[in-house]
Amino acid sequence: MTTVEVGGSGGLPGRTVAWFRQSFLGRSRERLRVLYAYLAAVALFVIGELVHPGFASLNSIESILQVASFVGLVAAGETFVILVGGIDLSVPYVLNGASVLVVVLSTGLQSRALFAILAALGMGLGVGVVNGLAIVYLSVPAVVMTLGMNGVVEGLTIGLTNGFTCSACADSAPPIVQSAIAGRLLGIPTGLFVWAAVVIMVSVILSMTTFGRRIYAVGNNPTASQLSGVPVRLVTVAVYALCGLFAALAGVALLGITGQSSLGLGDPYLFQSIAAVVIGGVYILGGRGHYLGVVAGSISLVALISVLEAVDMPTYGQSILYGVVILALLLAYGREEAEV
Repeated sequence: MTTVEVGGSGGLPGRTVAWFRQSFLGRSRERLRVLYAYLAAVALFVIGELVHPGFASLNSIESILQVASFVGLVAAGETFVILVGGIDLSVPYVLNGASVLVVVLSTGLQSRALFAILAALGMGLGVGVVNGLAIVYLSVPAVVMTLGMNGVVEGLTIGLTNGFTCSACADSAPPIVQSAIAGRLLGIPTGLFVWAAVVIMVSVILSMTTFGRRIYAVGNNPTASQLSGVPVRLVTVAVYALCGLFAALAGVALLGITGQSSLGLGDPYLFQSIAAVVIGGVYILGGRGHYLGVVAGSISLVALISVLEAVDMPTYGQSILYGVVILALLLAYGREEAEV
């Protein structure tokens, strides 16, 4: 008579234990990571208040949340891509190009604002689709493809604006763009309402839709997903398209705050968006995590940078410190995955 150990891989008891660990323990780990990210944000505000009184004032918190919203918008797209096991390095100049496109096409006129915004978002979507198609149909590595595309968009942005010296480049953002982001509603910056809408939308997509379930499936095992009838290639192209779209949306939102575009506007947001995703508990190899954690990760990252600036730490020290934080988290999460 053959016996099956409870912790084994064969038989009903073994499969039951494996299912329990995957469904409950795995999800518990994800929830804990989200909780840790929010606790880290709270702790950073407390530390900031201790080292610099007034850091946790309402005005300061509002400013940090507003900056975090831009990181969070870019990170929303990176979340989709990283959940399928990919990465997108083209976001800096997709963001920058979108802001330039809105300024140049609208020339600051209210009547041309909608057309300019749609063109900018369409550009971001198009770049994402090209990235996705090359990755899934031409087997170009995601790092190579998206980094190359960032260079292409950078070249187009500089070339078409003649080194950002064109007459329209100096125009301001249309008033409706500025009021949509920098205005106030119920005493709260309207840009935070935009981010809140994105948080709800992305959370619903990931948690309550077939598309969301397919993203997690592809991230966990693309081969098994393909055999199960999941259109892996289509899902992959779609998440890269969403990443480009959110990067462009972040460019429009930043333009609403700054009022004018400039070259290099998107440079800080590549590392920060990926860092926010990792801090928020999304597994860098895909298949685990949620955007709610990334929201906390965005706030924690910006709060950390603000605390370091409050204690007058030089820029190179800031980069080293939060680089070390990211590496430490990756090592910790890697050990967790190895134990599951």
